[in-house]
Amino acid sequence: MNDERLRITDLPQELRPRERMVQAGPQGLSNGELLAILLRTGTRQETAVDLAHRILHSGGLRFLAEASIDDLSTIKGLGLAKSAQIKSAVELGRRIAASTPETKTIIRSPEDVSRLVMEEMRFLDKEVFRALALNTKNHVLSIEDISVGSLSSAIVHPRELFKALIRKSAAAVVLLHNHPSGDPTPSREDREITRRIVEGGRILGIEVLDHIIIGDNRYASLKELGYI
Repeated sequence: MNDERLRITDLPQELRPRERMVQAGPQGLSNGELLAILLRTGTRQETAVDLAHRILHSGGLRFLAEASIDDLSTIKGLGLAKSAQIKSAVELGRRIAASTPETKTIIRSPEDVSRLVMEEMRFLDKEVFRALALNTKNHVLSIEDISVGSLSSAIVHPRELFKALIRKSAAAVVLLHNHPSGDPTPSREDREITRRIVEGGRILGIEVLDHIIIGDNRYASLKELGYI
C-alpha cells in the first residue's frame, strides 16, 4: 500500500493555494485555501485543500479560534504538529489584532475601545477583567490584566485595579471585561462593581470614563446605558 500523502503540489498549478496567493494576494484566497497552506499536506485519501474544507465544515473559523490543540488533534488527518501550527496562526492573528501601534491610540468613544480589544477578547472562555489605562489626553498607556474568573464571573478587587493604574501614572481608565456567553448585557454585579470603582477613582483622582462589556462581536457601554 502506498503511504504517500497527497500534497498541494499534486494539484494542477492553477489550483495550488500558494501559487494563487502569489497571483491574487492572500485576500483573494478562500478560508479553505489559507488553511490548506498551513496544513501543507493532506491524508492518503485527500489533499490539504480537501482536508482544510472538511475541518472548516465542522465549525468554521470560530471553531479554529476556540478549539484546543487536543480538540483539533482528534480530527482525522490532524496530528499534534498540524494542530499546533493552526493554533499558532490563530494566536498570532489575535496578538496582531490586539497590538497597539507605535503612535499611541486615542480613545474617544466605546467604538474605539471595541476596535482595540474585540477580536482578542470575544473568544475568551473565561471572564477576564482588564483596565485600559489612559493619560490626560486619553492616549492608551497600557492594557492591564486585573483578574481572571470562571466561565461566568471575574472577581475584581478595586485595590488591585488602582494599584496597576497608579503604577502606570494613569489619569483615567476604561474598565473592560468579557461575557463568555456572548451576551454583553450588564448584570447587577457589573453595575455594582462599576459604582464602587467610580467612587474609588474620585478619591484617587483617576476618572472612570466607561465600563465596556465585550460579547460576541458586540459590546455594551455602561456609560451609554446611564450607569456612569
